[in-house]
Amino acid sequence: MPIAPHRLLGFAFASADLLVELGGANKIQFAIGAVGVIAAAGERDLIGRSLLEFVDPRDQPLVAALMSGAADGCRQGPVVARLGGVHPEGPRAFAISVCKLAQNEGSISCALARSAPPLIGSGPGGLHDRQEFEAVTRTLFDTARTTGEALELSFVEMEGLGKAAATLTDESQKRFRNHIAGAIRAQSHGGAAAAQVGDERYVLVRAAGESTEALVHRLERLMALTAELGEVKPGARSMALKGEASPSQVVRALRYALDDFIEGGVAGVAAPLSLQDAVSDSVRHTLKKASVLGAAVAEGRFKLVFQPVVTLKTGLLHHHEVLVRFGEHQSPFPMIRMAEELDLIEELDLAVVERAASEIETDPKLKLAVNVSGRTITSPGFIAKVTQLVKGQAGLGGRLMFEITESATIDDLGLADRNIQALRGLGCLVCLDDFGAGAASLAYLQQLSFDIVKIDGSYIRELQHGGRESTFLRHLVRMCAELKVKTVAEMVENAAAEEAVRRAGIEFGQGYFYGAPTERPGLPADRSGPLAARRTGAVESWG
Repeated sequence: MPIAPHRLLGFAFASADLLVELGGANKIQFAIGAVGVIAAAGERDLIGRSLLEFVDPRDQPLVAALMSGAADGCRQGPVVARLGGVHPEGPRAFAISVCKLAQNEGSISCALARSAPPLIGSGPGGLHDRQEFEAVTRTLFDTARTTGEALELSFVEMEGLGKAAATLTDESQKRFRNHIAGAIRAQSHGGAAAAQVGDERYVLVRAAGESTEALVHRLERLMALTAELGEVKPGARSMALKGEASPSQVVRALRYALDDFIEGGVAGVAAPLSLQDAVSDSVRHTLKKASVLGAAVAEGRFKLVFQPVVTLKTGLLHHHEVLVRFGEHQSPFPMIRMAEELDLIEELDLAVVERAASEIETDPKLKLAVNVSGRTITSPGFIAKVTQLVKGQAGLGGRLMFEITESATIDDLGLADRNIQALRGLGCLVCLDDFGAGAASLAYLQQLSFDIVKIDGSYIRELQHGGRESTFLRHLVRMCAELKVKTVAEMVENAAAEEAVRRAGIEFGQGYFYGAPTERPGLPADRSGPLAARRTGAVESWG
């Protein structure tokens, strides 16, 4: 029995608000349904216009990649894209699925439905950073266990990407990166579950069922559409996100798999790989690391490096931040994160404080700031040991600062504030580190009393270009001044950045412009102008 056209249309509208057909250059050649999903115009007014005209420029590479990746007989999506323009009711978005049939002579059929705006990443082209991606993946995994949806984690390596990008101008490189981001996002769950974790390495969550070879083939076709990307060769492996793992096991397994991928690329990800395999491997890996880390902390097998912090008004050295390092040229982040997960962070923080106190005792001019985890600051035992240390070493309180990090959430703000005030009562300054990097920063500033706020480097990098970051920082600095809280700008990398933070009213600066972390406290000997005083060892008062 033949199916009437109106019945097919009914089935289509059961899952979409608007149906459109696209011809060359993504121009709409047919539209029916609720045009208001993308525009205020009528159906006829859409004809001849590119669908991309209605998409927020930040999501145009995503939608363009979805269209370009459509192959005969295959359905792609849905992905969620933001609408362009300003809307009185707030940001708007739509979900779009596409299908390309050979008998339609190259036209692309699209089903669009109203949607809530997606949770876009903070990286280039809307990609997530690693921390954001871990949170997104855990949420998707939890939801999939309820809905029964089958998902997988795909690791994508774009061999030759760095070499190709190095030959481009800044503007071309930006378009190049956006094209890559759009291509990767278009393969991910909802278009918003993808991250860049290395120069040539990406990771995404997508619906299970399609082979990894098909994913690679589609990415190859998308790369071939841009001349500069013709030499980029994608490779991929996938891991099924299913099993009876607990949320904490999922997080550890994900981190373990990502660590392997970041270190060794696609070849470093064991195959075949399932979530259960990753959980088992991560347990063995974690226990081994825990043993190594515990011994390193207990035996003091780590080193400290020191980065200067200067007073912007005078150019004089104010103090050094103490940074911990395990091994040669290794980022401390994985070890610190593991220390928090395995409840070893308090022991590590205390060991660093004790080592810093020893450094201070050897140099009467030295003033040091040490990092303290959000978990450690709520520990009465830590405060008791620091109190004993400070009272037992003359002048230590006036030369030791604590920077409270957001690497772990502070669960009990009342207890944390009491402990912070205890440290301040010893004569120690207390700083909120990386303000703006975490969602809880404003709550911490509202409910905890600090002497100093250190502004996250992501704001400082953009400050010299003006715009929203300048407005945000001016208001933040003014608010801190009213609270009698001083401010530090981190990641001051050049004279232009220094001038920008000085104009913003920030008191202190830290970054490679003043010196990289070194094994001994000090300042570069080749500085000139007002900074020359540092060569004589001149320092400013602590307060």
